[in-house]
Amino acid sequence: MFTRRAVARIAVSGVLAVVVALATAGSGYAAPPPPPNPSDSEISAGRADADAKAARVGELTGELTQAEARLQELTDDVATKMELANKARVDLETAQAEAAKALADADSAKVEADAAGKAVEDSRRDLDEFAAASYQQGSTIGSISAYFGASSPEDLLARAQLLEAVSGSSLNAMDQIERSRTEKANKDSAARAALDVANQKQAAADEAKKAADSAQAVAVQAQQGQAAQAALIRDNKAGVEAQLAEALGAVDGLTAQRAQYDQWAADKQREDDENARRAAEAAAAAAAPPPASSSGDDDSYEPAPARPIQVAPSGDGVETAIARAMAYLGMRYSWGGGNYNGPTVGIRDGGVADSYGDYYSVGFDCSGLMMYAFAGAGVYIPHYSGYQYNSGRKVPLNQAERGDMLFWGPGGGTHVALYLGDGMMIEAPYSGSSVRISPVRYGGIMPYATRLL
Repeated sequence: MFTRRAVARIAVSGVLAVVVALATAGSGYAAPPPPPNPSDSEISAGRADADAKAARVGELTGELTQAEARLQELTDDVATKMELANKARVDLETAQAEAAKALADADSAKVEADAAGKAVEDSRRDLDEFAAASYQQGSTIGSISAYFGASSPEDLLARAQLLEAVSGSSLNAMDQIERSRTEKANKDSAARAALDVANQKQAAADEAKKAADSAQAVAVQAQQGQAAQAALIRDNKAGVEAQLAEALGAVDGLTAQRAQYDQWAADKQREDDENARRAAEAAAAAAAPPPASSSGDDDSYEPAPARPIQVAPSGDGVETAIARAMAYLGMRYSWGGGNYNGPTVGIRDGGVADSYGDYYSVGFDCSGLMMYAFAGAGVYIPHYSGYQYNSGRKVPLNQAERGDMLFWGPGGGTHVALYLGDGMMIEAPYSGSSVRISPVRYGGIMPYATRLL
């Protein structure tokens, strides 16, 4: 038969055995199996891949900017060439009308000259016949038949005077017709000279139109080629941006796995420490004599309750802001779009933004993207880049760090972007574009960056 002390010792030994068993084997039940733990080299390789793709996106952005600028130049050149071709068409039509009128004038003058020549020839023939008849009668005043029937010498003299007058009148008429023919011939000559000039103008205008049409065709072909090149760069950029998003997602996944593993390891260490503490307390209790019971009841053992686990908050505000902005790479630009919670429908501007449909499309504008990015870090800024420029501490542009805001225009009121470091930034640039990573543009940039975190 066991004494009470022996029974107490057996009970304590049993409790100790259970505690030790829990300390050695129970941890497998308290914590889950270890999650994947990517190596530092895997995470570094993923980041290097994402950085390389981000740099390539920046290069393609620069190339696209140049290609689009060249495309605009060629488009303007096409418009100029089209106007010149239109001018050449009008000039040709004018020259053709002048040539047609000159031809009609020349034809009319020739008809008049021919008619005048025929009148001269008819009169000359009649005069020649009159002169021949007079000559055959031995007189220069006409045919002898004109004297038949004269009743007296006075009558005969009157008839002779009449024939002489008729002869003189015919000669005068002949002279007038000759002068008219000369005038008509001169008009014919002038009309044909004008026709030659008009034909020359028409030929020159026709050549000018052909040259203008050819120049326009060349300009259009160059513009179409540049547009195709810009489209190709734009497609390549979109492809690399997709690869960048995938690479960033992979890095985020590896980083999340590492964080999950670190949390698991910390939980496991705390559990092991707690089990060791309990085992030590149980061992100490087993080594000490059990306290006497005034009532004669057996002693009992109650282990100390476990303390709650305190998890310290972690994370960096700058990286949180950048990660929130990067999560929307490729999101369309909408003027007036975006708030602290994410992209929103844009608003009307009565101009360019309306032409792109920003007022009915969900997206960000430049300051809306900054609002959303920094709200994740607990910093709330207004929806206007000019106000955002004055919302934090100013630092010289050459001292800008990752997470600072960069501004353009008077008072920073034209544009804002988030600096990523190494000369790169993320921005929502303009209507018709989307959230993108691009090299920092120093034209028109403000001399100070704004630091919020």
